[in-house]
Amino acid sequence: MYKSTDYDYEQLSFVSFNSSCGMQLDCSNEWIQTAARLPWRAWENLYSGLFPTTTGNVAKPCRMVLGSMIIQTRMGFTDRDLVAQIRQNPYYQYFIGLESFQHTTPFDASLLVYWRKRVTIDFVIKANDLLCDSVPHVAYVRSRTKRGTLMATQICDATVAPQYIRFPQDTSLLNEARRKLEMMIDFFCETYRLEKPRTYRKTAQKEYLAFAKSKKPSADKVRDAVRAQLGYVRRDICYIDGFMSEGYAPAPKFVDNIITIHLLYEQQKYMYDNRVHKVENRIVSISQPYIRPIVRGKASRPTEFGAKLHLSIDETGFGRIEYISFDAYNEGPMLIDAMNAYKYRNGCYPERILVDQIYRTRDNIKFCKDNGIRISGPKLGRPVKDKSIQKKDRKTAAQDNTDRIEIERYFSTAKRRNGMGLINKKRKDTSLTAIALSVLITNIFGSFKLAVDGYEETTRKSTHNRIGTVV
Repeated sequence: MYKSTDYDYEQLSFVSFNSSCGMQLDCSNEWIQTAARLPWRAWENLYSGLFPTTTGNVAKPCRMVLGSMIIQTRMGFTDRDLVAQIRQNPYYQYFIGLESFQHTTPFDASLLVYWRKRVTIDFVIKANDLLCDSVPHVAYVRSRTKRGTLMATQICDATVAPQYIRFPQDTSLLNEARRKLEMMIDFFCETYRLEKPRTYRKTAQKEYLAFAKSKKPSADKVRDAVRAQLGYVRRDICYIDGFMSEGYAPAPKFVDNIITIHLLYEQQKYMYDNRVHKVENRIVSISQPYIRPIVRGKASRPTEFGAKLHLSIDETGFGRIEYISFDAYNEGPMLIDAMNAYKYRNGCYPERILVDQIYRTRDNIKFCKDNGIRISGPKLGRPVKDKSIQKKDRKTAAQDNTDRIEIERYFSTAKRRNGMGLINKKRKDTSLTAIALSVLITNIFGSFKLAVDGYEETTRKSTHNRIGTVV
């Protein structure tokens, strides 16, 4: 059950909020200013829709839930560190909506697990849209000396949010599968008093360690190690299947691992028999089987492991997730959907779309031409011979390349500062929520802060000029 918060009350002033400690809050603190600007009331209405029933215990307020998750993602705290920091930091307590400073923790660290399950990626995306809509509608142009001029513009690009997993190798994956199967065999034998079969676990572990300690194993040694581990895994799988065929049930925590290890064995056996290193829906982590290798073709990281998100930025600098998936996909055909989403939000198509080469397909170019949108990049056909037109086109292309850096800066800020650089969540849904939270927080402490500051500065100047005119 959820009880809506009355946002008509005024939170205690900065002077009296921390009076019990003999201290006063600084009104220029980042968390104090951000708390006063965020659309808590709109998020409250959205959050209350997650509780269809009116019975049961009363849930924590929306501001406490979202505020805690924003602090955790922004500062990189663990669950226990977050609770400890909130207990001793009055600015954090003010941000999550407490009426006054308290020396006790407002919630337990284990409650964050349930919050991450409840706050889905769809909820965070809708909250991000509400944040973008709450920005004061002020026509302002960013100075070119700071971050370029992005008027009536949409920028699209894709990136990967790396997942916190061990770098996948065939031998290490098979060795991990073997050890998990041996644990399951021990469970069956101890629970149902069965005779323990021969698994050769000591020999298998000794062979794997000998291979793992070799600095530069040859291709033949790698193949021999894979073949040996495949044999051990196959033997253990046969034991597990035999136990279950006789009517012995595995523990619920082992069911998902059994299914994953079966798929892993089939994939590794296929690659070994056919001497290839590619297979469809390749498993790179037993504990997180939904993760897929994403080939990016970069010099430092040719292959990344995590969710791939297609992001768009409008002329005000706000980022929105257009599509996200753990499976590899081509983001080129998604450009038309992104432009249609822009039209749905703003009532018209952008004047220009800034993209890289992968988006410049014939269908996308035709769509932009039919709707009066200028897409970045060279025009199709023969080059123009007129020198003045060539000079103008080169100047336009240079400006487009400069403005397109905005989305690279956005990715850098989200990964370096706002938690997208390494996703350490263990569930698929919570991992996607963490990525969406990184986008939301990048908007809050980036374009949203700039827009509100610009609006307040404009209002202050207009008020000052009006007072001077009256005087």
